[in-house]
Amino acid sequence: MKEAEFNQIADDLMFFIEETIDNSGVDIDYENTAGMLTLTCDLNGSQIILSRQPAMREIWLAAQSGGFHFKLKADQPNGQGQWRNTVSGELLSAMLGDACESQSNQSIKFDF
Repeated sequence: MKEAEFNQIADDLMFFIEETIDNSGVDIDYENTAGMLTLTCDLNGSQIILSRQPAMREIWLAAQSGGFHFKLKADQPNGQGQWRNTVSGELLSAMLGDACESQSNQSIKFDF
């Protein structure tokens, strides 16, 4: 995958996360600057940070639970990819939802 394609996919992912937060009603604010999406939980001010790593074609997640790297794996029957943890294989959507719930005490489901 070329860097421009990765950046477009990462942009789409960040926008989808923002849209999901907006539509969920959870008390989480976000700021997207320079390829980094910072989620701030209103409850306690804790942050969850998603950043793109174009050279490695990865998305990195930093939360109170730790730091994690994700690669896009084309593992769906329809040829679509999913962001999977490079160590455990867990989905970014699930781990991000868990981090948001843990840090904000509110449930949110990401479906990407």
